[in-house]
Amino acid sequence: MQSIMDIKEIIRNNGGFLRTKNLTRRNHWYQLQKLMRTNEIVKLKNGLYCAPTYGIAEQNREVAQIIPSGVFCLYSAWQRHGLTTQNPRQYHIAVKREERISAPDYPPVKIYRWSENFFNLGIMQDGNVKIYDLEKSVCDAVRFRNKVGIDIAIEVVKNYVKSENRNFDKLAKYASQMKIEKIMKNMIMPML
Repeated sequence: MQSIMDIKEIIRNNGGFLRTKNLTRRNHWYQLQKLMRTNEIVKLKNGLYCAPTYGIAEQNREVAQIIPSGVFCLYSAWQRHGLTTQNPRQYHIAVKREERISAPDYPPVKIYRWSENFFNLGIMQDGNVKIYDLEKSVCDAVRFRNKVGIDIAIEVVKNYVKSENRNFDKLAKYASQMKIEKIMKNMIMPML
């Protein structure tokens, strides 16, 4: 039991994350596997684990402090807006194309470099973090449908159509600016 307490202490001291290089005792590995089976720890990627009880708001604030010019996008925005059932294993952050930023080891962050036109469209403030608004997030799903998967793009659009907060005029405006209005129309029309 002492090993489990050690692992939980390591996680607390590292802001909710655990790297395998922090495991110093042989029985830590066994306890780590046990904690993963009971869902007390989640594997984010090889060598990096997270406690699911570590607050999402705290993590979001941390990421926003690490990359202050970044905007939460794609999976991170879709999850925040309730547009997907996917639980991203990393934070998805957009920055301007010319900005030179590297992703930290943890929390795990995937950085997207977007042109200024796409980057500046639809940014909103959500507490201490910048995130793309509902309509921009839907447009991003359609725009990147080949990269994220058509099934995820359809899920995002379907959940948007069901949303009470939707604004089709704003969505059409963004789709036009992003040059995806025809694709957007073809995806939304069968769902109405």
